[in-house]
Amino acid sequence: MRMLARRLLLPGITTLALTATGCSSAPHTGTADAAAPATLAPAGDGTSQQLDVAAAPEGTPTPAAVARAGGKGRTEQSSLKVASYDPASGRAVIAKAPQGPAPKPTKSTSTPSTPSSPSPTADKPVAVGDVIASAPAPGAPNGLLAKVTEVVGKTDRGTEVKTASTTLASVLNDDKAEGKVPVDPSSVTVEPLMKGVTFSWAKTGGVKFGPEGAKLPLGNLRLDVNAAVDTAPDAPASAGASVSGFVQLAPQVEFSYDGAPGAGSGPRGAFLGMSGDWSSQWKLQGRAAASTGAPKRIPFAKLHSAPVIQVGPVPVVVNLDLTCYVQVEADGRVTLDVQQDVKGDFKVGGSYALGKGWTPVSRSEVKSTPVTATVTAAGKVKGALGAEASVGLYGAVGVSADFAPYLRGEADAKASASSDGKTSLSGAWALYGGFDLSGQLHLQLSLFGTPVFERKIPLGALNREWALTSGHAGR
Repeated sequence: MRMLARRLLLPGITTLALTATGCSSAPHTGTADAAAPATLAPAGDGTSQQLDVAAAPEGTPTPAAVARAGGKGRTEQSSLKVASYDPASGRAVIAKAPQGPAPKPTKSTSTPSTPSSPSPTADKPVAVGDVIASAPAPGAPNGLLAKVTEVVGKTDRGTEVKTASTTLASVLNDDKAEGKVPVDPSSVTVEPLMKGVTFSWAKTGGVKFGPEGAKLPLGNLRLDVNAAVDTAPDAPASAGASVSGFVQLAPQVEFSYDGAPGAGSGPRGAFLGMSGDWSSQWKLQGRAAASTGAPKRIPFAKLHSAPVIQVGPVPVVVNLDLTCYVQVEADGRVTLDVQQDVKGDFKVGGSYALGKGWTPVSRSEVKSTPVTATVTAAGKVKGALGAEASVGLYGAVGVSADFAPYLRGEADAKASASSDGKTSLSGAWALYGGFDLSGQLHLQLSLFGTPVFERKIPLGALNREWALTSGHAGR
């Protein structure tokens, strides 16, 4: 994430639980604990192989992968690149990529394959039926996964072709792949939507950045917000409403693919999601104005990242988007001063199994701790520091979720007076922490080569709430 005023797991899109209790739904079959360097093993020749999953190398152009029409589904890392792409017409220009240092041979996690010299077809021009998988390119900021339907002809920039959409099954075939890839925080672009928002990050092996007095763990990104919200018209100046605090996370992409034998049959299983560590500390104070109808939602930052993960020879582009927001729901009577810490981990995504289809995955173990808490007057108020997030492939949304940790306060006070001058005040107040989670799986997950489901699959509207503190008043 390079600086402010630029264009993200978010993230923080999960199912919360109180203290150390985990809450989960539809667990998938597991993901490797660490990603290994990419291997260049060919696929689709009748022998299933385990492909390594890793982040694409930094500092050098990522070569395209090509599944040759006449190569029996064999996918190879080529010396070609997408020089340009027009999404309106589907036309692309394919050219020879600049040559960088040759990748170092790596040990596969399955049946060993002997590294060989570059394929004699690596420089071969593309032909009708070839499938191209490319990292971001001019005209294709989210990468390109397409099948050549017509070779138009040669140009001074390369070979112009017409393309049509296709699936990962056409390049991963019957191979297997599984791994986690951390998102480089310096690759995330940020667009602040209001004043009082700052962004910082600490890249693994690089210089630490952060707000004054804060040291971010390596690989983390952080958003700080200090924003005023609408204050009740009759509130004194000392009761001005505001939200302040930070969200900090270390997101990583989780990807798995379990190919089925036979061309075009699709995978036996697949998973796409985001996971990582999450922490936040935020404070809601003052007397917020009464909200009418839906709660007032105030977006304060948009984040975007398109990390390229190398699945064997295939560059797979994952698009992550996150919109962070403040949301307040109040009746205009309660004055609140509460601060809360939330820490834990999260996982959200979609899991596919042959014969069962796609199912949502969301789970987390989170601890919540109130730091300060007071409520005065009678009424209700609820404030959330939330995130709308999406995870997908090649620019298509696959999983979306809306996650909102919140604080809720309510008070019931009664006062009385008599002719002899005596007064009394009695009542009770309480504060609660909790979260709301909703979301869905999208049709675009069919990019894996799985059947298209007829409707979006909801994650389910989930809510968890726990008591933070309470009190009584009387005299």
